[in-house]
Amino acid sequence: MIKRDCLTTEAALWSRDTGSKVLKQSTKSELSSKAVAYTMASGSTEPEPAGMLVPKRNCTSAVWEYFGFKRDDVAQSQVLCKTCLGRVSTSRGNTTNLYQHLKTQHKTEYDRCMAKKSSSVQNKPSNVTRQGSLTELFEGVTPYERTSKRHVEITKAVTHCIAKDMMPVNMVTKPGFNNLVTTLDKRYRMPSRTYFSQTAIPELHMQCRRRVAAELKAVEFFAATTDMWSSRTAEPYQSLTVHYITEDLHLEARSLQTAYFPEDHTGENIAAGLREGLACWDLPEDNLVCITTDNASNMVKAAQLNEWTRLQCFGHRLHLAIENAIKDGRVSRAIGLCKKLVGHFSHSWKKKAALTEAQKELKLPEHSLITECPTRWGSKEKMIARVLEQMKAISQVLTGDRHARSLIPTWQDAEVLESIHKALHPLSEFTDALSGEEYVSISYLKPVLHLLATSVLAEDAEDTDLTRSIKTKVLAYLNDKYSDLNTQELLDVASFMDPRFKTQYISADNLPAIKRRRALPLPLEDVVEAELNSYLLTPVIDGEDDPLAWWKVHNIHFPRLCKMARKYLCVPATSAPSERLFSTGGNIVTCTRSSLKPAKVDMLVFLAKNL
Repeated sequence: MIKRDCLTTEAALWSRDTGSKVLKQSTKSELSSKAVAYTMASGSTEPEPAGMLVPKRNCTSAVWEYFGFKRDDVAQSQVLCKTCLGRVSTSRGNTTNLYQHLKTQHKTEYDRCMAKKSSSVQNKPSNVTRQGSLTELFEGVTPYERTSKRHVEITKAVTHCIAKDMMPVNMVTKPGFNNLVTTLDKRYRMPSRTYFSQTAIPELHMQCRRRVAAELKAVEFFAATTDMWSSRTAEPYQSLTVHYITEDLHLEARSLQTAYFPEDHTGENIAAGLREGLACWDLPEDNLVCITTDNASNMVKAAQLNEWTRLQCFGHRLHLAIENAIKDGRVSRAIGLCKKLVGHFSHSWKKKAALTEAQKELKLPEHSLITECPTRWGSKEKMIARVLEQMKAISQVLTGDRHARSLIPTWQDAEVLESIHKALHPLSEFTDALSGEEYVSISYLKPVLHLLATSVLAEDAEDTDLTRSIKTKVLAYLNDKYSDLNTQELLDVASFMDPRFKTQYISADNLPAIKRRRALPLPLEDVVEAELNSYLLTPVIDGEDDPLAWWKVHNIHFPRLCKMARKYLCVPATSAPSERLFSTGGNIVTCTRSSLKPAKVDMLVFLAKNL
């Protein structure tokens, strides 16, 4: 009895606050041993010591280090504090009451617990992800409905990509593209190739066509370009583009058609095709300011039959001028040698490798030789310039080859090539500058022709006889072809309406003809005359400034002249816009897509240029 009473007394003392002075009389280990012995001997239900509590199963929170369960509490339903062995009410692992117990009863343990919690959050691996709910997992694998907003958006984006980037429709069947789309959105299911070919692309074409038609309804004056082209499959096409300046002074260009043209390319047929092209878009012929074409006789005749003002393409005219100027035996031999030389290196990888080694040894630029394109005079000049640049490397490579040694240019050939290069190199920049669609180009023609006559093609004391001859012939050809009165009057008006030039390049004798061009439907002659005089008094702007930006600012001061500027400054100086349609068509009608029908070609070119 004495022993039991003592043990009971000590157990009672042990169950009090650990800060009690009574606990100082006995260590925790002694109390635990006695309590265990007592429990085993008597089956008592007194609380277990903290060291005998079982930790919570499958827990991650740091707070559970300070709480546990009795061994016989298999369900772990009664939470006990390891510090005071007091019971804490909680449900299904909720830790709010546990934190509150530590905070109010055991401040030291609470601070340690919060420190451990903060450390565990900072050291938590970044690749640990939250397990998604059943709803989220279900939504991740369920395909979109075909009519859902998201499915429609992605399908439209794929259709736009095919049309704008000139991609084949069978791209939607390629595993790589499908993997990309699936990675971006797992719920999207790609429609069939037939759907894009027969439904999606035609619908996009109709939408784009309606948008372009709506834009053209607001156009008062417009210019055009046209050209003929044969595809890879030898099917003939006629292109037609229009160019206009909007009311808010923006220069716009639209591709109207790449129409199948199986008829003979006579002037009569081309004229009828052009009239039909404008009629399809409800564009009045009377509002056509000018059409820019190449110099083919059938194009010239077509414009005459339609009674349209025609501007000859500056690029084609310059090309013909140069071809006419280099009709010389010495020139032909030197250029022919360049072609053979470039072909020799183009067909032998060993020679290309040897040329690269020679360039490194001689410290020359590691450039490849350039092949001439017969329809691009600029490529001829670039070929000559590159051969002259790499002359030493070429000679070093070919000297040891007795079969190709004859291709090395002699000093006479080198002199001829140098003379050609000196005469033609300054001209290469003009064609590119006048071939743009995004900026005004027609008003540049008069300044360019003046610059050629007074500077670029003017004789120089250091020129060789051949260089001087080429310059003279090119200049004479251009002056002759641009001497037509109608063409001169058109160029004068365009230059006059450009605030960068005004009357700077116009003869005083031609000013009356320009004033007659103001014959817009305006009854107030005195008002128009006042605008003209005031416009002439304003200072010219810098040559790099945008003339349309100037007119946008001064439209309020010169409303009638601004209308005249919108009419004439929209004319392209070259027919490059139509030729670009054919480049687009060449990217669409490829060797792997050679069976496209002409109507499909027209549709795809239209989308690629107008989207």
